[in-house]
Amino acid sequence: MSSEPTEVHHAEGEHGETMTRKRIWKVFFILLGITCVEFFIALFLVPNHHMDIKYANPAYIILTLVKAFYIVAFFMHLKFEKIGLVYAILVPILFIIGLILVLTNESHHWIHLRIGA
Repeated sequence: MSSEPTEVHHAEGEHGETMTRKRIWKVFFILLGITCVEFFIALFLVPNHHMDIKYANPAYIILTLVKAFYIVAFFMHLKFEKIGLVYAILVPILFIIGLILVLTNESHHWIHLRIGA
């Protein structure tokens, strides 16, 4: 082993430096706002019949996906990574979501076959 000291230099503009306190608070309030909208839908609009559940469920899914984007992009620093890493993570997730949708549709088909028999 070498007895020379090792120096580690970080390049300017790495992802650690781009997450400022101002940006963290901004993302926090965006996530808080989305959560408040979800609670408003769940605790006021649906129980008081201002929104049907068949419209509330897709709204929940969309709002949850937006929240997941912000969490992954900013708090997991994916927004500041190279594009190849982003694609390596996002493309399989999109295929998994598609697989879930296809399997859900297929399960409804099998349920209707059993009920009809």
